[in-house]
Parts: sequence; structure tokens; C-alpha cells
Amino acid sequence: MKAELLAALIAVESGGNDLARGRHGELGALQVRACVVRDVNRISGTHYRWVEMTNRAVATKVADLYLTHWSKRIGRPATDRDLAMIWHHGPKGWKRSGGTYWKRVSAAK
Repeated sequence: MKAELLAALIAVESGGNDLARGRHGELGALQVRACVVRDVNRISGTHYRWVEMTNRAVATKVADLYLTHWSKRIGRPATDRDLAMIWHHGPKGWKRSGGTYWKRVSAAK
């Protein structure tokens, strides 16, 4: 993932707060959900733990593994918009219109 996109996602998701907790079980600067950690562990054979998502380096690696895996399903090179929408809406998020989330990420780039 490009550093510019990563920085924008962090700005939108948590304002840069590595200890942020979301109201739906998100954790860390990237607001990683436990289901994303489970998915990454299943996909890549890793053993990340949700509680590690307050470590920005670990959370970034998890996000990169997740986005790399699911963006391959698009069938063309993924754009920053595609990646942001997958991050926000899940594996098929790239099919969504983008709405306010993509506007916020794009503005933060």
C-alpha cells in the first residue's frame, strides 16, 4: 500500500490515534476489526492477535495483507479508491459507489 494512502486511511479512521477504539470493535490507528485479523490469519497462515492492532507497524502489515489479497479479486489493477473501499466495506467494497468515505480519504491524501 502506498504511504500516501496509508496516511489518509489513518487520518480518516482514527486521526492518528494508535489507541483508538471504535464503537463496533475497531482498534488502533487503522481501526482494525477482529474479523479482519481472523481473515488475514486464515489467508496468510499468520497468528496476529486483535489486541496487537494498537501497534501501528503490526496493524499496517495486517491491512496490507488484507488489501493485497482482496484487491486481486477485482480483475484489474486496484486503485486507491478500490483499496479504501475494501478497507471500509470489506472484500467487495470496491463495488460500492464510494460516497462520503472515499471523499474523506481522498481529501486527506
